[in-house]
Amino acid sequence: MARRTPAQTHDEYPDEEYMTTIPRVELEVPEDIRRRWEERGDPIVKYPAEVLRQTAKPVEKPTAATRELVERMKSAMIVARGVGLAAPQMGVSERVIIYQLPEEGAPLRVIINPRIISMKGEQVGPEGCLSIPMLQGDVRRAHEIVVRGIDMLGRPIKRRACEFEARVIQHEVDHLDGILFMDRAEAGTLYWHLPGDSEEEEDAALHE
Repeated sequence: MARRTPAQTHDEYPDEEYMTTIPRVELEVPEDIRRRWEERGDPIVKYPAEVLRQTAKPVEKPTAATRELVERMKSAMIVARGVGLAAPQMGVSERVIIYQLPEEGAPLRVIINPRIISMKGEQVGPEGCLSIPMLQGDVRRAHEIVVRGIDMLGRPIKRRACEFEARVIQHEVDHLDGILFMDRAEAGTLYWHLPGDSEEEEDAALHE
């Protein structure tokens, strides 16, 4: 994801509707956009790679391979100027996500086998994706969540998040279930943001 942006918020959030099966959006990527993707040269898997539509497997126990994966994810995320990344975006179908909020001094967080156990409220705001560069759209998310998982040592963790952090986590957990942000985008809001467009528009989207 990219940078913080104001989001519309509401008090009630229809959890059942959010968690039902999400229809997949099939996207035709223009040739000039795909050419720009290739020129970027980053290791992040791009749409329509099959791994992005698979349900990732749980990690039984974090290992040295898990640590190596997280290091690769961290490097790729930094190079791409993102704020979040899921293992399938590196071509690894495992339930691992990382994120780092853009505030100064914010820690890099790793959640293995993340599971959102509570959702509250609603926010609507722009999103983008490091696996579909230059595509943006408005997405409705829960305003506040509670997520459970394990850390790199296999210890249980539980975290409450709201606003931007909640959006980042929801976006990354979706990746683990083969769901892309464009599948949840509000009707009529998807568009391609090409280089040369205003920086304000680019900064409005969060890339994960």
